[in-house]
Amino acid sequence: MRGHDTQQAGLFSYLSPEERVPATHPLRPIRQYVDTALTALLPQLEQLYAGTGRPSIAPEKLLRALRLQVRYSLRSARLLMEQLQYNLLFRWFVGLDLDAPVWEGTVFTQNRDRLLAGAVATAFFEQVLAQAKAQRLLSDEHVTVDGTLIEAWAGPKSFKQKTNAAPVPPPDDPGNPSVDFRGERRTNATHASTTDPEARLY
Repeated sequence: MRGHDTQQAGLFSYLSPEERVPATHPLRPIRQYVDTALTALLPQLEQLYAGTGRPSIAPEKLLRALRLQVRYSLRSARLLMEQLQYNLLFRWFVGLDLDAPVWEGTVFTQNRDRLLAGAVATAFFEQVLAQAKAQRLLSDEHVTVDGTLIEAWAGPKSFKQKTNAAPVPPPDDPGNPSVDFRGERRTNATHASTTDPEARLY
């Protein structure tokens, strides 16, 4: 018997994004690592926000969304918000139910930039990576992602002096006055990025 192409939507839905994500989906263990890292960072997250004022986007949701943005190489916050509108997998991972509104792109960007300005975001990604490494889930297999998304996380200001490196005297030329490196002379032999150990100075 031929089925009917019914277009009328039901008045109620009793399904959640959790029920739609397969138990074997590769994002499920990643979500567990993410939540474990967020639980460990909860005291630091609490210190970032004042007790009064307009509520921000929950930092936990921000960090989960950033993890998805890098994983799927979404080149802008607008595209990320677009995915969150209709992608059940994304809504589940971030922690949005089906009725939850998605943030405006500019609001998300402002909240994201405020969060990335501190050390919590770096600690978050490091903890997620450490958990995956402990479970032997890291691979040397080549994976291509949009490097511009994480360029700022491995920017010049993320380079810190190595603990076993001898101090380098400041140069005679103060260099670019708009970038404050406190007169440090930075080389790959003496400095390393705290966010991307493979990043190099050129």
